[in-house]
Amino acid sequence: MNKNRWLIALSAIAIHLSIGAAYAYSVYKMPIAEQMGWSDSKITVAFTIMMGLAGFAAALFGNFVEKQGPRRSAMLAAILFGLGQAGAGVAILLDSVTLYWLTYGVLSGLGMGIGYIAPVSTLIKWFPDRRGLATGMAVLGFGSGALITAPVAVALMNNFSISTTYFILGSSYFILMMLGASYIAPPPREYTVAGMEALVKGKKEKTTGDLAQLSAREAVKTKRFWMLWTMHLISVTAGIMMISVASPMAQEIAGLSVAGAATMVGIMGIFNGGGRLVWAAVSDYVGRANVFILFFVAELIIFISLPMTTNTVLFQLFIFLVVSFYGGGFSNLPAFAGDMFGTKQLGAIHGYLLTTWSLGGIFGPMIVTFVKSSTNSYVPVFYIFVGLVAIALAVAIALKVDITREKRSLASQTTDDISHV
Repeated sequence: MNKNRWLIALSAIAIHLSIGAAYAYSVYKMPIAEQMGWSDSKITVAFTIMMGLAGFAAALFGNFVEKQGPRRSAMLAAILFGLGQAGAGVAILLDSVTLYWLTYGVLSGLGMGIGYIAPVSTLIKWFPDRRGLATGMAVLGFGSGALITAPVAVALMNNFSISTTYFILGSSYFILMMLGASYIAPPPREYTVAGMEALVKGKKEKTTGDLAQLSAREAVKTKRFWMLWTMHLISVTAGIMMISVASPMAQEIAGLSVAGAATMVGIMGIFNGGGRLVWAAVSDYVGRANVFILFFVAELIIFISLPMTTNTVLFQLFIFLVVSFYGGGFSNLPAFAGDMFGTKQLGAIHGYLLTTWSLGGIFGPMIVTFVKSSTNSYVPVFYIFVGLVAIALAVAIALKVDITREKRSLASQTTDDISHV
């Protein structure tokens, strides 16, 4: 059966939209607390488990995805995530916090991690000419899932019970993910697209070919892997820090009202999702390394300026940009890994890189909470991140220099080989 690569992309989006719905978790917190009497900390633990487990699950199951293929992997993700969400409804009926942690936290986290990486490496293989756009489309779905789920979940809880809402949504996620999984498949061997060969010969950065074809075990032994890992860890930590305290920070520093800060948080979701598509598409033209350098230069300026920014419009613009860089980092990550290590075991390599997701989710809120409680101010947080972002910028520049040097070496070898023919 001949597959349409745009339908493959749509299948990936269906999977990522479903698992991305987890970011709408905040809409459940108050209704659960009011109905069940559970403390805020107990309710939050489920989300912490899910998000923390998702990144590590992506790493643990990366080789599974490579061996079993995207269809079986996505189906397993659908089962785990669907059961996790629907199982949360059972936990509500039984008034069991432990079961809630095991279902919404553990099962959903495993399903999210596997579901995140399952379609991405396959999608990159279908779009060798537009790797950034391909990953951007999928990860846009992940970033946008909450925008769709939040109002739907609220409407369902207003008309039905919390448990029924979980049953309906869990079933819906399962069906949508299964539909996506049923169509997604790797491209045929030697697959290419019209004009690809000419672009490669033209030495355009977006399609100059991969630097190497490495297994996951080989990739993690290279300095390039750890340079990219470090860059993304700092990018994620900065982004999650900003997301976790955006509302109170905006009220304290820029004087936004509670309602204004709430509106800002909603708009942040649009920049998070939109940044995933826009920055990934941009990277196809200017290069992945240059996009990361742009992120870190802009963040340096922003983090230095934010403590002194009292203009509410400018303050919000700065936050929106940081959040868009956060989303853009996620969509550029697998494409950048593909450029450097090839698509041989990209799913597993991407999974290892996504440990930054879990670690950033821990470090970002931890740093800002510790500094705020110690100094009673958000201002010192920015100076800490100025230092971290400066490190990331230095690493990004060093990685670009290293890649440029390697490309010249490969080009020289190719010229020598041709001259000896």
